[in-house]
Amino acid sequence: MKNKTFNARLVWKQFEDSLVPQLRLSVIDRAVYSHLFRHSRLEGKLRIRFTLSWLARGIRLCHASARESVRRLIELGALNLVERTTEGHVVEVRLPEEIRPARRDTIVGANGSSGSGPQPINWGEANFLQDKALRQAIHARERNRCFYCLHRTRARTQCLDHVVPRALLGCNSYRNLVSCCQDCNARKGARLTDRPRALEALAAGKLRPEVATP
Repeated sequence: MKNKTFNARLVWKQFEDSLVPQLRLSVIDRAVYSHLFRHSRLEGKLRIRFTLSWLARGIRLCHASARESVRRLIELGALNLVERTTEGHVVEVRLPEEIRPARRDTIVGANGSSGSGPQPINWGEANFLQDKALRQAIHARERNRCFYCLHRTRARTQCLDHVVPRALLGCNSYRNLVSCCQDCNARKGARLTDRPRALEALAAGKLRPEVATP
């Protein structure tokens, strides 16, 4: 996919006038998005590879603040995470017109955020930690069994686990959340190789949970 031509002045107006209030971006989020936009789309590149250290240094932030902001921008859809490696992250920086409406209104009935009736789930960007109904959908997908060891779990002891940890920019997508027992949650690193095919299917988006709507 090639970087399309665009009117930089118009994009900046859309960013400040529409995107910032719509997604409720903080000052740090605005600085991070602007810095990545400057070094990607303004340079004619759709994607950018960067390290968090480079990003933090470029906008005078601490490493933790830069990491949290990148995570938020990915969850909001302003950035599309393409690859994560030890050498850094590769993201696509989306233009304001390429970013879908805020995720808070994409799943209706789960949190009562809209009175316009049920709407389809935005599977690529939905936050499955945002309320109880979505969390329960992950547990139900695993049929109340631990994703790692396949042992049956009880409601009081089952956990939701990020396959890719939040510290490594793991998101709250159904592709990255699994239901597991407390033992496997405590020693997840040793269990990730137990079910490679299931992990591949999860990451590929093949294990969609069923979300009930009223």
